[in-house]
Amino acid sequence: MKEMSLLLALFVLAPSICKGLHENTCNVVLKDQYIEWGSDLDVVYPSSCVPRKIFWTLNNRRVGESQSRSVNSTHAVLSLRNFTHQSAILEWHSADTLQVLGGTTITAYSKPGKISCILYRKNQSDELSANLFNCSWEDPIKPSAQIHYSVLIATSSNPSPSEVCESKSKYCIWTISNGMSLLDSVTVTVRAKAAAWEACSDPRAFFPDHIRKMIRPKLTVTPFPDHVLVEWLRASFSKECRCEVSYGKADGGRLTELRPNTTPERSHGKMQIEKWDSCSNYTFSVRCALHEAPWSDWSDKKTVLTKLKKRDVKPLLWRKLSEPNEDGVRKVRAMWTEIASTCPDTFTSIKAAPIQERAVGADRKEASCGSSTCDVYVNQDAHRIILAVLRDETLLVEDSVYVPAIGESLPRVTNIQAATLGGVILVSWNAPIEPVAAYMVDWTHGGDRYYWKESRHTNTTLCDLLDKQPYNITVTPLFVDKTGHGARALQICSRAGDPGNVAIQVEAKDKSALVRWTVSSRAACSGAVVNYTVFYSTQEGPQLNITVDETEQFILLKDLHRETQYSVHVEAAALTGTTRSRETLFYTKRFDPELITVVSVSGSIALLALLLSSCIAVQWKKFKKKPVPNPALSSVVFWPAASHHEGTCPFQPFSNPSESICDAVYTSEAQSPSTSSLAARCDSNPAGDRTEEHVDPPTPTAPGDPVKSIETQHPSPREDSTGPLLPENSPYRRQTPVESSAPRSSKQCKRVSVKETRKIAPVTVYVTLDMFEQGQDC
Repeated sequence: MKEMSLLLALFVLAPSICKGLHENTCNVVLKDQYIEWGSDLDVVYPSSCVPRKIFWTLNNRRVGESQSRSVNSTHAVLSLRNFTHQSAILEWHSADTLQVLGGTTITAYSKPGKISCILYRKNQSDELSANLFNCSWEDPIKPSAQIHYSVLIATSSNPSPSEVCESKSKYCIWTISNGMSLLDSVTVTVRAKAAAWEACSDPRAFFPDHIRKMIRPKLTVTPFPDHVLVEWLRASFSKECRCEVSYGKADGGRLTELRPNTTPERSHGKMQIEKWDSCSNYTFSVRCALHEAPWSDWSDKKTVLTKLKKRDVKPLLWRKLSEPNEDGVRKVRAMWTEIASTCPDTFTSIKAAPIQERAVGADRKEASCGSSTCDVYVNQDAHRIILAVLRDETLLVEDSVYVPAIGESLPRVTNIQAATLGGVILVSWNAPIEPVAAYMVDWTHGGDRYYWKESRHTNTTLCDLLDKQPYNITVTPLFVDKTGHGARALQICSRAGDPGNVAIQVEAKDKSALVRWTVSSRAACSGAVVNYTVFYSTQEGPQLNITVDETEQFILLKDLHRETQYSVHVEAAALTGTTRSRETLFYTKRFDPELITVVSVSGSIALLALLLSSCIAVQWKKFKKKPVPNPALSSVVFWPAASHHEGTCPFQPFSNPSESICDAVYTSEAQSPSTSSLAARCDSNPAGDRTEEHVDPPTPTAPGDPVKSIETQHPSPREDSTGPLLPENSPYRRQTPVESSAPRSSKQCKRVSVKETRKIAPVTVYVTLDMFEQGQDC
């Protein structure tokens, strides 16, 4: 072959390595350069003209030494098992120098396998014979432009294979001519051809009925109250076939179900579907196939609305009673399982016997209700609420419930308990003494909408609850012809929620911060707080935390850095979750605000003390400058009584002691007729009442002339006057008071009245330091 000569030409270079060692020519012998995919390959090469140690590689991957063996003293064989490369490069190398000594390319080919064919008609709307023949196959080699496939067909009437189609892919479609009929068996062969090789598949025989694809059926669907009838018309009417019905809810609420069906020959198909929901839209489709033949295409889909099945009507009637009004009328809310609004020609009717609609002043015996609730009014007597469900004016089902009379003695359950577990509520109770047929359990959130279920046990589980919401639960025993009184459990939450919202406040100081928090807007089912955790950190980190119990509402963060920004937030933790406050930023101060306050207050006190001490010092200095009489040198005198002279002031305040006559306190040794009388008059009368003029002291006429003084005469004290009784050791000495019998003049008191002279009883006066401090003046 040409390919083999090329291969040998590649290996003719090998003797150059062995030149001078051997005179014969070294050849590598391959049975065929193109081998079948997955087959074994033996490469024969002369071992006498290659270096002592060599190794082989296939696509740069080293081949194990165990795959090479010696045939004789001159030749060796390299065995490659299960060759699965479309194209591979085989090379041998020197083990000493790793130099490539030679190589070749091995190409694999494969023959097509696993042939399958379908005989069908292109237009699925008509029922004529098939006009397309489609065959497909498998080939491990990737298709390429160099490989061409051909399909050869032989029939019993034409046993010689003939080529019907060509393709570069792994399938081929042949359009059957009008003059050709495939009623007998068909033998199919697929040929793969390239420039250097050609391979054919093993022939495969097909019977037409085994490969004929039926035309898709024509479907009709009819709903009935108790079933849905599915019918279809099929082609190949004379042959038995198998069919499959697919149906499901149109909204995807239920997975599609497949129902197999065998349609006998010379008949069309039909099937009754009994598993469906009332008043729901369902989509149906069907497909068929001859035995061992491929499935036809699915028929066109049909969507229908199912009817209301009688067995699906389970109203489960129940009622809730309100308190009677002043007339004894009670409102009864009748409740039942809602019938789908999509059910056509269906309505419900509620009636009570007797019914007294006192609210409107007339009796109503029946009320039509289209929803799942209806309100009727009854008086204080016992009643029975009757529910009737009709379709097309035909009664489907009827149910009733008993309403006890006011004050009627009926049993009730006891010890009702409720607990929450995983979002559901577990309810249990104790049965009454009387035999009970069942129990009705109703529950509500908010009282606007009720849910109820019947239980034949003394416990039940309430599911599909609103999350973190409180529920009121009532259990009522049901008897054969009556209902007992309901018993209500304590309000319980479906699940405890997270704690309420946490709000924080921060009061920052220099090296500490007081963090306060409050939990507000707590819902009815908020979880109880177990502890609080305060997280705080600077911008650089790390984050620190402090945990306190649920009784604390504040914490003091210590050992902070001055003039530093911190972030803080509080997490309230409950058994059911946590709530986190918003993150708050605060800055620590440079100085402690309390220290600033203390310093300010201390400074203010010190300043006030300084001012007070200054005032005291000034006052003390002034006091020291005042003449203070020495008691040892002072005497006691008799001061004239206030009635001694009319209009006189015996003792008046003085503002300046140096200008008052009271400053002059004379001792008995210093008394003389020229001493001024202490009983000088200070006339306050108007000038018109005076009888004597005041005489001013003489004024000097010339410089150096002396001023002549006016002497005041002091009369001698009366002999019969009695002085004050003084202790013997008193520092004050007694002086005898004098009577003023004649007018006197003094330079301290200019205004002296001499209108009349009276004798006045003497008054004892003590001259003390208080007079000087109080600023007295006479």
